[in-house]
Amino acid sequence: MREEFGCLYSDAYDLLYQDKDYARECDLIECLFQRFGEGPIRRVLDLGCGTGGHGFLLARRGYQVVGVDRSESMLVQARGKVDPLSDGRVVFHQGDLRRIDLQQQFDAATMMFAVLGYQVENSDVLSALRGARRHVSQGGLFLFDVWYGPAVLHQRPCQRIKVIPTPEGQILRAASGELDVHRHLCTVLYRVWQLERGRLVADTEERHAVRYFFPQELDLFLESSGFSLIRLGAFPEFDRDPDETTWNVLGLARAI
Repeated sequence: MREEFGCLYSDAYDLLYQDKDYARECDLIECLFQRFGEGPIRRVLDLGCGTGGHGFLLARRGYQVVGVDRSESMLVQARGKVDPLSDGRVVFHQGDLRRIDLQQQFDAATMMFAVLGYQVENSDVLSALRGARRHVSQGGLFLFDVWYGPAVLHQRPCQRIKVIPTPEGQILRAASGELDVHRHLCTVLYRVWQLERGRLVADTEERHAVRYFFPQELDLFLESSGFSLIRLGAFPEFDRDPDETTWNVLGLARAI
């Protein structure tokens, strides 16, 4: 079993998630900046930035973006992208969200695509949130999306298979999950195969333990880290209250 977001998974990441609507998510992020920001938001810290899906788009819209990710393989993909429209307004750093200290302040921070859920222990969650708070100016905003406990327990994980065509063949990914209800964890086993001209050229397995959250514990974690929760809404329909059908929710908090 390999580390999360190893080389093969990272190489295939953008293909596997090519249907993810980053533009719509950035529309929502920018809308919330405008609705709830206490002043102009110009500098954004993208925690768990991955291959830069959100960071490049925000940079194109004029924000100065600093992306941080633990996986060097994911950052290789991000740094390898040529995006003249972002005009050099996004830079990337390798680091653990629980310990990173860039000695900089930002108007807002984001932690998107269930990144907070990869902090599986209470101490990990607090360290990651306190790391975010360390970098956000007083009154600044913090946006994050997580798996919503009531929906995870209601819907339960199921096996899914995704097939992505490539110029040389295809990439197949199988995902299956199991729950640990005592630790609020959904452990997902990913199997990825890369085929070229009908021949297997690479394969890998990764086990991702992702924590799901409930509203009151999120409120407590945030308060203990120097944030005040403004709203927890369905994602991406943020103005709708979450329920047992909303696996993903978006949290918006303010640095206090």
